[in-house]
Amino acid sequence: MNYISTRGNAPALDFEGVLLAGLAADGGLYVPEQLPQFSSDQIKAMRGMDYPSLAFEILKPFVEGSIEFTDLRRLIDEAYETFRHDAIAPLVQLDQNQWVLELFHGPTLAFKDFALQLLGRLLDHVLERRQERVVIMGATSGDTGSAAIEGCRHCEFIDIFILHPNDRVSEVQRRQMTTVLGENIHNLAIEGNFDDCQAMVKASFVAEPFLPDGRALVAVNSINWARIMAQIVYYFYAALALGAPERTVNFSVPTGNFGDIFAGYLARSMGLPIDQLVIATNRNDVLHRLLSSGEYAKLQLEQSMSPSMDITVSSNFERLMFDLYDRDGAIVNQLMADFQKGSIQLSVTAMSKARALFSSYCVSDEETCEEIAAIFAQCGYLLDPHSAIGTLAARACQRDTTQPMVTLATAHPAKFPAAIEASGIQRAPELPAHLSDLFDRAERFTILPNDLATVQQHMVNGIAK
Repeated sequence: MNYISTRGNAPALDFEGVLLAGLAADGGLYVPEQLPQFSSDQIKAMRGMDYPSLAFEILKPFVEGSIEFTDLRRLIDEAYETFRHDAIAPLVQLDQNQWVLELFHGPTLAFKDFALQLLGRLLDHVLERRQERVVIMGATSGDTGSAAIEGCRHCEFIDIFILHPNDRVSEVQRRQMTTVLGENIHNLAIEGNFDDCQAMVKASFVAEPFLPDGRALVAVNSINWARIMAQIVYYFYAALALGAPERTVNFSVPTGNFGDIFAGYLARSMGLPIDQLVIATNRNDVLHRLLSSGEYAKLQLEQSMSPSMDITVSSNFERLMFDLYDRDGAIVNQLMADFQKGSIQLSVTAMSKARALFSSYCVSDEETCEEIAAIFAQCGYLLDPHSAIGTLAARACQRDTTQPMVTLATAHPAKFPAAIEASGIQRAPELPAHLSDLFDRAERFTILPNDLATVQQHMVNGIAK
């Protein structure tokens, strides 16, 4: 399979190429030239598969020609052996037709583990074969960083630098990153917000190379296609469990960067029966405003109780824009150039296409706490603040109450004890056994100013020679 840039001015690459490139040379994001298609009969044949087997069937077409299928199956099995629940992604019923898909049973208690446990293994496999060493640079609003570090910590051919906004992630999120001590692991606390961190990563990929000895820079954020690819699987997994393909299953997704919900869009485009995808946002509601008005505009970022969604530039929306404008890279290139100057207005035709599938809802911190308390009182189920935004948005936006609505539960509530306490729930969520001593572990991180040159020089000084 070949991959092309959303901006139309970069060479097509195979899977191995996009795995190592991350961002396209023209600043765009890679997408498949053609998506694999699964018929109703093919989807039926997937029923009863365990999660690794299903992942293998879904992911084979994306890596064909780059990775041997026997190697892919081994890497998938190794990735999901790290999860604590045998179902990998269990479903929990909240009421008649409302469900949550628990995506927090991986090693770092967040949905990012689904992609990053696999991504680290794919990278190590490719780099060992090529006998190359690379530098990973990533930005995190909380969960990506720990999942990337955990997924890549044992990779022999990788140095990893993760940028997080200083004092703007939860203490559990920070410690999950900064207590992993290894010579190839570098945590950088940037005196700015997540958008500042993300902008540094993007600038580093499109500017002149700054690493010595021709060392390549690799992305682990969801700009890397492999991240999105791996997330498609759990949409199929949940829908099959609830009766697909004979039954339509819809999803509500807490999202800021649009990557997780874009994977749902791809699952639908590949043949999964989905009528509605709900974009659930916090007060940083760039996606809700975009879907409501057609205007894509940046506002001042505000801290919230759901820090993983504290984002004002949704990088992966560019991938959807590419389809909304009939895969015309020149139009997307111009739109993104205009966006850098302020804001853009999407066409009536593009927005009509988007609204046919997507709905959106914005949830305040107060409403988030009320939702956590209400669901706990209703059925004894404890949500983290991001997942609570998802369940509230699901009820508010559900178009057809006869169809199952699945909210992606993106993180374990123990990662956000302050939000649970603010909700008035007296039961403090406990960390799983493998993290029970997290607050006793030594931390290591470096605080740096919000300055790209300083960050890049720190990286140059820190990589293994």
